[in-house]
Amino acid sequence: MRIIVDTEWCTGSGQCALTAADVFDQRDEDGTVVLLQPEPPAEAHEAVRQAALLCPTRAIQVVE
Repeated sequence: MRIIVDTEWCTGSGQCALTAADVFDQRDEDGTVVLLQPEPPAEAHEAVRQAALLCPTRAIQVVE
């Protein structure tokens, strides 16, 4: 799995960081997504998929 985030689309809702905190964080200045692990371990895959689904702007793309 590989993750691609589009920070231009991100509105800082934080759903990704709440759902998969080991993979996503947010910038303190504006809440924009920060990708901590572009290729997360297998045990994080389900949480990453859920985070992508919860993103209101679809700024997270999961490549399987």
